[in-house]
Amino acid sequence: MGRGGLHSLDIGGRKVPVRVRRNRRARRIVLRIDDDIDGAVVTVPAGTAIGEGLEMARAKAGWILGRLEALPPRVAFDDGARVPLLGTLRRLRHCPGDRSPVCLEDGEIRVSGRREHLARRFTDWLRGEARRHIVPLAADKASRLGRGAGRIGVRDTRWRWGSCSAAGNLSFCWRLVMAPEWVLDYVVAHEVAHLAHRGHGRAFWCTVDGLTGDAEGARAWLRRHGPALHRYG
Repeated sequence: MGRGGLHSLDIGGRKVPVRVRRNRRARRIVLRIDDDIDGAVVTVPAGTAIGEGLEMARAKAGWILGRLEALPPRVAFDDGARVPLLGTLRRLRHCPGDRSPVCLEDGEIRVSGRREHLARRFTDWLRGEARRHIVPLAADKASRLGRGAGRIGVRDTRWRWGSCSAAGNLSFCWRLVMAPEWVLDYVVAHEVAHLAHRGHGRAFWCTVDGLTGDAEGARAWLRRHGPALHRYG
């Protein structure tokens, strides 16, 4: 995949970044929102001029602006921010003199050390909390199926909350630790069920339902609230 670079469009007085990418497998120009840059991405086929992709973005300026305005607000990991932990909003506090790097106390999450290190330190802690909840949960559910999970990884994945490789390795987005516990439980159940069923047929969904409480409700929660989890940090 080649890259056409980063451009900027003036939409309603707002400078909107537009990244243009070439993809030799693409058969048409595709426009989508990229909330990493609070802008848009245009994918163009190998034989299509970059300018055509930009023209499409200009033609869809109203759509782009509407979608960007509908994005959940960004929440930086900083002193005073309210961040969900297993579905419960907690106040993030910078407590430079604390002995513990990060601790949950009196309903607040306290982070010690220098303020410029707060975001990184808190992110590392969230990753650790995600692993602490997910790894034993996945192992237990796999055991209930009589299966053995391979490696269980925790990453910052954008397009998938979880995955299961053909070798039985499981991977999960650490941001799930911000979702309600029953939603996290569903995602783990979904991926563990793939240890027994590669596809998404009836047997697969029956297995998921046997491993978690409210699969349908959890999927609905992720569709509605999942994008907001990627706006933290």
